[in-house]
Amino acid sequence: MSLASRISALASRVGLEVKTKIDATHPGLARAWVCFGYVGTQIVVRSSHNVASVTRTAAGRYRVTFATAMPDANYCWTALVRSSTNSGTQRIAIVRSTTDQKTAQYVDISCATTAASFDDSSEINLTVFR
Repeated sequence: MSLASRISALASRVGLEVKTKIDATHPGLARAWVCFGYVGTQIVVRSSHNVASVTRTAAGRYRVTFATAMPDANYCWTALVRSSTNSGTQRIAIVRSTTDQKTAQYVDISCATTAASFDDSSEINLTVFR
């Protein structure tokens, strides 16, 4: 048996083993994600999974509503924001304020400048794990 065929057989066995351990309910898989931005005067959703809508509640502040609610509000979310200009002005996803909410149905996220003032971005990426 050649090295190539041994590696192929091993890869096949590993694939079968992993297939039985990881399915759609695995906690390491994202339960929801969305790539969106505020372009011109409107929200543009480029791609998403388990997201019903994205609403701009104020400059740099958004509510992401899930298509299928989470079991509870004990989920983890992370976001990444692209700078809206090429001038070196950075945008960051910041920690929620006390007025923002995190429920089983939706999560409020904020986008800000490095000076911590709320501002929009043409691309925001949000991922939710539960």
